[in-house]
Parts: sequence; C-alpha cells; structure tokens
Amino acid sequence: MANERQQQPDSKARFRVGAFAVIEHEGKYLLARRRDIGWWNLPGGGLEYGETVDEGMAREVMEEVCLTVTIERVVGIYSKPRKNEVVVTFLCHVAPESGPPGTSDEVSEVGWFAADALPEKFLPKHRQRLLDALSGKREAIVRAQRTSTEEDQGLAKPM
Repeated sequence: MANERQQQPDSKARFRVGAFAVIEHEGKYLLARRRDIGWWNLPGGGLEYGETVDEGMAREVMEEVCLTVTIERVVGIYSKPRKNEVVVTFLCHVAPESGPPGTSDEVSEVGWFAADALPEKFLPKHRQRLLDALSGKREAIVRAQRTSTEEDQGLAKPM
C-alpha cells in the first residue's frame, strides 16, 4: 500500500479530499491550535494517495495530536468550492489504547473544550462542523462552506 500512496496524482483530478475528526471525551471536544496561524481547529487534513477517508483521518489525528481514535459516525460532507476541496468529518472518541493528546510540528497546543466554551479564534468552518456533530442528527449533513480562509480569519471582506 505504501507504493500506492506515492503514485503521482491524475493531472485531471479536480478535487482534494480532506478528513477531520470531532473528538469527544467526557462531554468535551479536542481542539488543536495551529502553529502557522494561531487559530484552533479540528485535527485532520488531506488524504494521501491510496488512503481511504478513515485511514487518512486516523493518520492525520495521530500526526497532529498523537491520539488513536475510533469512529462513531460521519458528521457531514462539506464542499469547499473555492478550494476545490471536499471534506468528510467524523465524530470520534479516544480509543482505549491511546495515550494522552500531544503537540506536533503542526500543533502548538491542544485542549479539551465544552461546547459552550469554545475559543474565539476557532476556525469558522471547523466550528460549524463541531456544531453539526452536536446537532443530534444521526444522518450525515451535506453542507457547502463557501467563505475563503482569509474571510474566515477576518483578513478579507466577503465577496
């Protein structure tokens, strides 16, 4: 499988696929502060070639916050047309064999937050995904997230 992941992308590929985790433990949710911009987000990232969405999500969570997780359900599928990206978000729990969360090259800080005490500098698209996980819906939500990263961070005005 490792060789499959190293294959070159199809030059006609149009979308990047991302996978993120809303990680719940004892009524709180794990967020990671990004080193590059200082904002909080959900752990996750882009899939590598040859990975399934659950494998990619698990790898990204381990790389970013040093946790092993189990999936409860799909929260939603999010289209990000400005970035030609599709994101699958999962509701997850810390696996019994996992150690505590930690930091990494991409993450300067991790923290467990109650739903009513989320940090102000929490990326809006990620906040929406967490709120979708809390909505009580068992079926996956399908949602477009059309704002740019700059708009989300207050660096640009909406178009």
